[in-house]
Amino acid sequence: MLNVTPTNFSVLTPDCVLNALESIGLRSDGRLLALNSYENRVYQVGMEDGAPLVAKFYRPARWTDEVILEEHAFVQELAEREVPVVPALSVANRTLHHFDGFRFAVFPKHGGRAPELEDRHTLEWMGRFLGRIHAVGALRGFQHRPTLDIASFGEQPRAYLLAHDFIPPDLDAAYRSVIDMALDGVRHCFTRAGDVGVLRLHGDCHAGNVLWTEDGPHFVDFDDSRMGPAVQDLWMLLSGERGEMVRQLTDVLAGYEDFCEFDERELHLIEALRTLRLIHYSAWLAQRRDDPAFKQAFPWFNSQRYWQDRILELREQIALMQEPPLWQA
Repeated sequence: MLNVTPTNFSVLTPDCVLNALESIGLRSDGRLLALNSYENRVYQVGMEDGAPLVAKFYRPARWTDEVILEEHAFVQELAEREVPVVPALSVANRTLHHFDGFRFAVFPKHGGRAPELEDRHTLEWMGRFLGRIHAVGALRGFQHRPTLDIASFGEQPRAYLLAHDFIPPDLDAAYRSVIDMALDGVRHCFTRAGDVGVLRLHGDCHAGNVLWTEDGPHFVDFDDSRMGPAVQDLWMLLSGERGEMVRQLTDVLAGYEDFCEFDERELHLIEALRTLRLIHYSAWLAQRRDDPAFKQAFPWFNSQRYWQDRILELREQIALMQEPPLWQA
């Protein structure tokens, strides 16, 4: 979401993490491993009794309690229908806990590796499970979590970046021109697609949020779950040249449509959604620049080269949005 208050995670010390867990009756053996996460802080914690757990501390001011709990409820609903997800554990009849100004949840530890998306069997398998997620997601809507739309992922990020003078002066005119053309292209794609439906999504379904084992995928990190068109959870599985993406999409849909019907009009949205993600990501970075960990995680942000690359990237997207959708190849 936009208008996020910058947060200092430096007070979230190892002692704070362990004390937070102890406050809900979970005693650690002192082993603590920070996992790869920036938006939130996520730790693998060794326990005195039983297997290690994963503790997720949410970035303050990003979501309300109601929004987080709605995510937890959706993932639990999927788990109850035997969809391979990792729901938050209920401790003392709660999945969301509070300690020293932080909110956190605890999850069972699940291992796995990234899926091999170049493998056709893997893509079809991924499609099947996404179809199952969407079949459940279509049963009802979110009441508190946001919707992926042009305003929140395109227009508001544009306004934030320009209002806070992130663009170097010598690139300002070029950036304003290209982002306005890109957003016009996005609007045109949505117009071509027509009145497509929205449902509850994973929302950020890239390979890093899938743990693959011999039993197939486990989907993790529903932190960006929201309402949106189904294709949002499909397009991030596609890469390469147009012909490669057509083949990949065919494999994904072969599994997906075993469980959920796909509206082919949504294929008009693939490059539009990619464009919105690129615009939103720049604003997401800009809003977190005051986080003490930011410079170490994103040292390349806001350089002259960074904005030159964004201008080129958006120009490429403008051209891609003018091409026919993949199924017309």
